[in-house]
Amino acid sequence: MLKRVLGGLAAIGLIAASTQMLPAQDAPKSIKVGYAISLSGPQAGGALLTTVPNYRLWVDEVNKAGGLMLKKYGKRIPIEVTEVDDRSNNDDLARALERLMTVDKMDIVLSPWGTGPNLSVLPIFAKHGYPHIMGTAATEQIDKLAPKFDNAFWMLGKPSDGVKALVGMLNDMRSKGQIKGEVALFSVQHPFGAEFLAPAKAAFAANNYKVVYETTYPLGSADLSAQIKAAKAANPDVMIAFSYPPDTFMLTEQALANDFNPKVKYLAVGAAFPNYKAKFGDKINGFFGLGAWDPAGPGVQDWVKRHKDVNKGQEPDRWASSNTYAGLQMLQQAIERVGEIDNKKIIAELKTGTFKTILGDVKLENNQLTKLWWVGQYQGGEYKGVAPGNLPGAVAPQVK
Repeated sequence: MLKRVLGGLAAIGLIAASTQMLPAQDAPKSIKVGYAISLSGPQAGGALLTTVPNYRLWVDEVNKAGGLMLKKYGKRIPIEVTEVDDRSNNDDLARALERLMTVDKMDIVLSPWGTGPNLSVLPIFAKHGYPHIMGTAATEQIDKLAPKFDNAFWMLGKPSDGVKALVGMLNDMRSKGQIKGEVALFSVQHPFGAEFLAPAKAAFAANNYKVVYETTYPLGSADLSAQIKAAKAANPDVMIAFSYPPDTFMLTEQALANDFNPKVKYLAVGAAFPNYKAKFGDKINGFFGLGAWDPAGPGVQDWVKRHKDVNKGQEPDRWASSNTYAGLQMLQQAIERVGEIDNKKIIAELKTGTFKTILGDVKLENNQLTKLWWVGQYQGGEYKGVAPGNLPGAVAPQVK
């Protein structure tokens, strides 16, 4: 599937003349922005909830303002978008990106959705010199990859940091006698699951937790009721699932149906989605999930409203949506500071600049965003950030 959109108003008028400024008539008619992403297949649920709506929102906002301000031409240039379905297939993704970069000659290429897809195309973005801002990729390899791919920017952090926050929260609960620390551990067979499972098992062993049940399952599994029943039989008081959206929903549904009710129930990608809350309602009060947000952050509520307006009432998720949109804010500010579409200069600005975003003022460290929410919980029908507990807006976790 291929879709092109040229929207917004072309700005009129020029800024003050400059000796470096090219005549307005030499300016391009549009800035070509492209992306290949999962519009179908098992990854579409996440892509169409977290990433694509923010891409469409950003394009709408930029074009309604007249476009991106390029000082080189002394005017705003609207964005023209090419959107390609990778069908949740990394080979299709790679082919689509190569075409966008070498045949269609995109000025800017945005990242796909998910850890595995983003890791698989790091060399493609690097080879063609495009900035690669990843709002949905978490990997333990960041420190190793950052020097090799200095055009890559990591907005979601390292799984070991997420595990540290999660286990720290569990340690506090155990010290208060709220849990014993017997764990049922689920993980999807996908790079995302593997990235979290390894540090989690190491942390549980180091902190003397007993894993009483463990299973991995293929992405796209149609039924996990047998695993839920086996976990229930092991009688854990903590359930941890490093899950992707389809299985996050399925595990929740089957846990509720089978009355599997450990004191701590933590699921990963999808737990912070608004359609997760809409589907399960009050039944998930007390459930924990991967990631969170600060609803009182700078401009967050206005962003939520605009997101709904552009995406037919759909709210952003309460985790990676804000990181994704912040990455777009950074990209826009970097482009407008540079004043032209020069990806080498844009990458340099992203590496060193400080940016105003809905996450607050952001300055990357070694191409990484480091101040991150890792655990949220449904309390009183709302998804709230609980760990790390020292972040603005954090609330105390609740145990039944």
